[in-house]
Amino acid sequence: MKDLSQPPHLSHQFKPAKMPSYVITGAARGIGFEFVNQLSAVSENIVFALVRSKATANKLTELGRPNVHIFEADITDNNALKSAAAKVSQITGNSLDYLINNAALVKSERDALTLSSYPSEELLTKDLMDSFNVNVISVIHTINIFLPLLQNGKAKKVVTITSGSGDLDVTMATEFVISAPYSISKAAVNMVNAKYAAQYKSEGFVFLALSPGLVDTGTRPPAEELEHFMAMIEKFKKVYPNFKGPITPEESVQMQLKVINEITVNKTGAFISHKGDKEWL
Repeated sequence: MKDLSQPPHLSHQFKPAKMPSYVITGAARGIGFEFVNQLSAVSENIVFALVRSKATANKLTELGRPNVHIFEADITDNNALKSAAAKVSQITGNSLDYLINNAALVKSERDALTLSSYPSEELLTKDLMDSFNVNVISVIHTINIFLPLLQNGKAKKVVTITSGSGDLDVTMATEFVISAPYSISKAAVNMVNAKYAAQYKSEGFVFLALSPGLVDTGTRPPAEELEHFMAMIEKFKKVYPNFKGPITPEESVQMQLKVINEITVNKTGAFISHKGDKEWL
């Protein structure tokens, strides 16, 4: 029998839902910026854009949207990440719904080299270590630092932007031999995603390694590398004969957000593309 001696909790009954909150790393340009742009276009969302320097985040500033908060935080700087997390906590009331790990390192000036064609052992070691530090270790630290806020969130979704170049089967099928440090680091971060997914599935978390496709971000490889790049595209076409060329950041993010919104805890740990499957291009 209902206890009528206690007053009804009307304030709880009519309490408005919290605004969905997003943290996006590497948000100054390219895919990261487009995530901010599309998510912040919905006024109910609150978006935290993490950038290495506000001085180079002009596009974000020019959005002029009150639901976008820009914080300086290089993902290799744990203190900066902790400071950003503290600011997010103050604004959201100690919670976070979505973390999108977009920041990454690509050594484009040596992207055409293979593991055996580096001019020196020292340079190869440096590129491997730098790629692993940014694309793997820093992603782990970012997740750990924001994890307490995510545990208080509703969505509990952690998305790490990865690459189809981290797929072993596709590497063999396409003979994709260049961009080795980047590809190796992306294969490693796919395992990071799986480790977190296995650990936090029981808490309702969704960890997703998501490839954005081949995206035209407005940058071009150096002239001496363009020939290698085009040759690799031709090899990819043998596996993906319907591939028409790079897509825009706008197209990629639209497709990625559809995947992010639709994925459930039953698919946590997945490594999939912007198409929701293993079709990387």
